[in-house]
Amino acid sequence: MKRSYGFSVKTLLLTGFALIAFAANSVLGRLALGEKTIDASGFTVIRLLSGAIVLLAILKISSNKSTSPTKGSWSASLMLFIYAVAFSFAYVTLDTGTGALILFGSVQITMILLSLISGNRLHITEWGGVSLAFIGFVYLMLPGVTTPSIMGFVLMTIAGIAWGIYTLKGRTSANPLMDTTYNFLRTIPLIIILTIVTFHDIHLSADGILLAVLSGGIASGIGYTIWYIALGGLSITKAAVVQLLVPVIAALGGVIFVSEPITFRLTISATMVLGGILMVVLGRYYFVQRFAVK
Repeated sequence: MKRSYGFSVKTLLLTGFALIAFAANSVLGRLALGEKTIDASGFTVIRLLSGAIVLLAILKISSNKSTSPTKGSWSASLMLFIYAVAFSFAYVTLDTGTGALILFGSVQITMILLSLISGNRLHITEWGGVSLAFIGFVYLMLPGVTTPSIMGFVLMTIAGIAWGIYTLKGRTSANPLMDTTYNFLRTIPLIIILTIVTFHDIHLSADGILLAVLSGGIASGIGYTIWYIALGGLSITKAAVVQLLVPVIAALGGVIFVSEPITFRLTISATMVLGGILMVVLGRYYFVQRFAVK
């Protein structure tokens, strides 16, 4: 019993760190692309390269001498690259609220649909939790949502689908650090192709490069490694739903670091998202296992 509880706490902490990294990554990306300090292609290239470099350095100095044969996969690397490219180019034409709604909505739908297709069935409490969390997420994003451009909508939907698949591929990772490192390294051939194709449109600035490096090396590289570790303790449904916390965390970051007010909308939205996640996490155990004993 104690062992199970300890594992749950570990998963909770790792998931929390990963979601904070995701929120930071979104903020860094929007600052860089929204302020036009760097173009979408340049941001993607530097983001992925810096992630690969930081992870490779950590792997080299790590005391973990695991003999695990897993070194990521080309399919996971492709999904990572598609997500990064589509995310960057989508935010050229989308505002923050609209982009977040499309991205995290498509992530959740993709993961839950793939879970259902694979034979998993949700308990009624899990359906209720998913619905409540998604409604709370939409409620938070609604004021900032504008009619998206067709291209922006399609690109961000592709980014969400790719990230959902990348997440699912990480659930069986035996060595998250090694897998994430090699997933980033395998994007290098695709990075070279992207650079050649978009070379004449690339424009950089010191601020843009710094934001891309922070996004790639810290929020993406380290954040994604932590996420792969956390996935070992999350079901597909839980992994899909908890990501709806990212916009809430980003909004709370605005309250803490930018002195933005705690609004009624933020309070209600956070309560709904957290309540929905709680229903998903505890629902099956409470209603199925407890009553099964009776």
